[in-house]
Amino acid sequence: MVGSTVVNDVNETVGKIDDLIVTPSEKVPFAVLSVGGFLGIGTKYVVVPFSSLQIKDKQMVLPGATKDSLKALPEFKYNTSE
Repeated sequence: MVGSTVVNDVNETVGKIDDLIVTPSEKVPFAVLSVGGFLGIGTKYVVVPFSSLQIKDKQMVLPGATKDSLKALPEFKYNTSE
């Protein structure tokens, strides 16, 4: 799952699953997607409900997504203070 490329319904690559978030209070897990950038430079992380992803033909699909629509989502930042 983590590391999988995410495509939209017209098979365009829109991101990659960087991490999964599961919290005790939420019943729906979330997927952290890395979008944009090249070789890790300029990459933005966004969160989408895991339930919005579908598996089709052994690919992770986020219907209706585009790189621009994902880049427009609020940026997710990992807590690095530990």
